[in-house]
Amino acid sequence: MIEVKNVYFKYDKKFIIRKAGFSVTKGEKIALFGVNGSGKTSLLKLLDGLLFPQKGEIQFEGQKLTRRALKDKDFRKKFRTSVGLLFQNPDVMLFNPSVYEELSFGLKQLRQSNPDEKIHYWAEKLSLTKLLDKSPVKLSGGEKQRVALASILILEPKLLLLDEPFSSLDPRATGWLIDFLHSLDSTLVMALHNMELAREIADRIIVLSENHEIIYDGEINDFANNKDELTKAGLWHRHSGKDPHFHNF
Repeated sequence: MIEVKNVYFKYDKKFIIRKAGFSVTKGEKIALFGVNGSGKTSLLKLLDGLLFPQKGEIQFEGQKLTRRALKDKDFRKKFRTSVGLLFQNPDVMLFNPSVYEELSFGLKQLRQSNPDEKIHYWAEKLSLTKLLDKSPVKLSGGEKQRVALASILILEPKLLLLDEPFSSLDPRATGWLIDFLHSLDSTLVMALHNMELAREIADRIIVLSENHEIIYDGEINDFANNKDELTKAGLWHRHSGKDPHFHNF
């Protein structure tokens, strides 16, 4: 589905991603891990075609993902309906006067038929039917998250990219989202910081170091149970004190 080949990306003369290389195949559920500032969000934006590498390349279904490629109408429609990114803060994604218009926006941009049918289908699936006439700015954090997610899923993407999707959710909403993600057929790549949540959803983990390089790509339980790998990634800390112990983030 997507191949990342020796990708480097820098912002303001500082490398945020270095030597990144991996592939994502259909049906995988991948957790993207690393300390704050390791480059997780930038990597998701690269996969979504919002950023582009200064070196290396990213291919989507065999075609190189570039600014020029996305100017082609057919490829742009194919890519934008196949890949969707949920930002960590849903407020940056919500700008229409009502939830209904928020869900219809992407469909209108792509001139898809039967928008009303799809809007009501996804509104019901994400428990948004009673909110369709409301302004997104008046919703709770969890409701905003569901609206933002619905605005992506309504395009039925093959690959769903999620940036810390649980960060603003209470335990009840977190449990709901875990169950919902399990029910999806979409391939998932999720930036997370909670290992236990990751183990509930993902089978594979890709870990970025503080030096912005991939230092682990493999089975999630093997990584989660390896103190040396966790320490190397900055995800395992030994507290000092009378009863020193390690903390797994």
